Amino acid sequence: MLVSEQEIIELKDFVLQLNLKKDSVVAVEGKRDSNALRKIGYSGKVLEFYKFKGMIDFTDYAAKYENIIILFDRDRKGRYLTGKIIQLLQRRTNVDLSYKRKLRLITNGKIMFIEQLVCYKSFLV
Repeated sequence: MLVSEQEIIELKDFVLQLNLKKDSVVAVEGKRDSNALRKIGYSGKVLEFYKFKGMIDFTDYAAKYENIIILFDRDRKGRYLTGKIIQLLQRRTNVDLSYKRKLRLITNGKIMFIEQLVCYKSFLV
């Protein structure tokens, strides 16, 4: 994958901003997504959707946090899960999708799945 210097700079800033959000938790779909975030330098709390026993179990647990940053994949399943979770968490906690948008802009849409962020590992660490 061809990676520009601008992408690297912006992705470093993206990870720094995520790490500064101490009152937030990042929600991803699964273990590979979580591992990819760790490999590019994220050190905060991560919730893996598939570790829970369904949508209600996940949203009940996620509602304990003041802010939840959703970084689900940009495929059909990820968009569906994002919509359902927003619906179930509205008025219970603050749902932040801005980081998902930032990631799409930074990578020029190259990253469809969060686990693909491992491609940037050698540039960031």
